[in-house]
Amino acid sequence: MPYVLIDKKDIDGMKKIIITLCLALAGVAAASAQKFALVDMEYILRNVPSYEMANEQLNQVSQRWEKEVNEVSKEAETMYKNYQSDMVFLTDDQKKKREEAIVAKEKEATDLRYKYFGPEGELYKKRQSLIQPIQEDVYNAVKAVAEEKGYMAIFDRASSQSIVFASPRIDVSNEVLAKLGYSK
Repeated sequence: MPYVLIDKKDIDGMKKIIITLCLALAGVAAASAQKFALVDMEYILRNVPSYEMANEQLNQVSQRWEKEVNEVSKEAETMYKNYQSDMVFLTDDQKKKREEAIVAKEKEATDLRYKYFGPEGELYKKRQSLIQPIQEDVYNAVKAVAEEKGYMAIFDRASSQSIVFASPRIDVSNEVLAKLGYSK
């Protein structure tokens, strides 16, 4: 029977291969044990009546404020047009007073727009007071479904452009709606 001599380098190489295979198998086993799901937040929110009512209320308030801002802007525009047509008859002092009044009216319109629609404006505050509680309820329902079903992560298919395809079987949107009390 011929004897085969195994070099130490060969044994070290085989150890590396075996360790790499074990690590790869452990990674595959760990990945297959994790459960993921999807929700469609747009779909969920469309089916929550309080969200639709809050959006309608926000639209009405926004339109009312926009109308108010536009009225002030039109007043400034009218003042400017009147100033241009009367300019030849005005003294320098009258011109200066009219110009200051026009600038003040334009500033009033700008300030009003910022007050209502600025980053920390009334619309933002109103949206926070109306929408945030609904979003928190939806988040808590998603979290409850994830904990009950053992999901490691739930992704929003509506906001993720990187999801090209996902099986409808992993969409738990209707379960989230049921958790919120809206069965589909």
